[in-house]
Amino acid sequence: MRVEYYRDAASHHEAFKKGLFDLRREEDPGRWQTGYDFPALRDRRVIKEAFTSALPKATFAFAFNTRRAIFADIRVREAIALLFDFEWVNHSIFHDLYRRNAGYFDGSELSARGRPADARERALLTPFAAAVRADVMDGTWAPPVSDGSGRDRTILRRALTLLNAAGYALRGTDLVDGKSGKPFGFEIMAANRDEEKLALLFAGQLKRAGIAVTVRLVDAVQYEARRIGFDFDMLQSRWDQSLSPGNEQAFYWSSAAADSNGSRNYMGVKSPAADAMIAALLQAQTRDDVVAAVRALDRILISGFYVVPLFYVPEQWVARWTYIEHPAAISLHGYIPETWWRAPQTQ
Repeated sequence: MRVEYYRDAASHHEAFKKGLFDLRREEDPGRWQTGYDFPALRDRRVIKEAFTSALPKATFAFAFNTRRAIFADIRVREAIALLFDFEWVNHSIFHDLYRRNAGYFDGSELSARGRPADARERALLTPFAAAVRADVMDGTWAPPVSDGSGRDRTILRRALTLLNAAGYALRGTDLVDGKSGKPFGFEIMAANRDEEKLALLFAGQLKRAGIAVTVRLVDAVQYEARRIGFDFDMLQSRWDQSLSPGNEQAFYWSSAAADSNGSRNYMGVKSPAADAMIAALLQAQTRDDVVAAVRALDRILISGFYVVPLFYVPEQWVARWTYIEHPAAISLHGYIPETWWRAPQTQ
């Protein structure tokens, strides 16, 4: 096996089309949808395949910094999360190929999504009854589904109702604090042009509710300094999980991590319930204990509305030249190139 490195995705893609290497994992939905119409694929000398895995899908989200007073009220966070129109973004930009994040372990047995809490989970959560919403506990909660227009008025009304309950009101086209009259606004920090583009789209959606959002693209040094020191209102982030989560969960979600510069608890989660579930996970003696603790943690994090869930790629997209073959059975991890081979007759 020989591995070659390319400086950018475009040149990598072009080299694959020319047959300079044998297989390519694609991450860009636009390229996967439109970029593989070339002679070798039309002649069936190249095949596109999509593989599934049982691993938790990456959690990609806009993270609220709840250390900021503006995001301290859970109703404000829920309202803002409602206003991200996934259906419009997915159709307009991503060829309807993405799926919506709902929790932190989506697509795996560890996810609480669509599952009612079992007896083990309920036993863990009994001392923290207020930490989990009823619809999250019974597995019926899901992110809103818009009409795909980018201007869903029903969801907008739901968001404004929550904001009104939190003390904010529309004055003209601006959302303001009902007592002080101060406009409601915040900044989304972006690390690159792709993040900036998505943040600007979201800012446009939030404007419909009167929320003034500034998107700030900062250089790598400044971004890292602000990220480490939690000096931001909102940023985009990604959390990857495995089927065997462990003490990294404390680095992500614990109260101690919330006060530790450089941790990945960007949201500032300080939840005794989450701390208890992490402790239960680390003390688990059986697989059932692990699953129960992680699902309970998932329910707590979902209920806290600490992020605006975005999206994930539901499959592993791979293109290969047909002289490369692979096993008929696919692992829990999806495709594993180390198990593939070159057909003997072409060697």
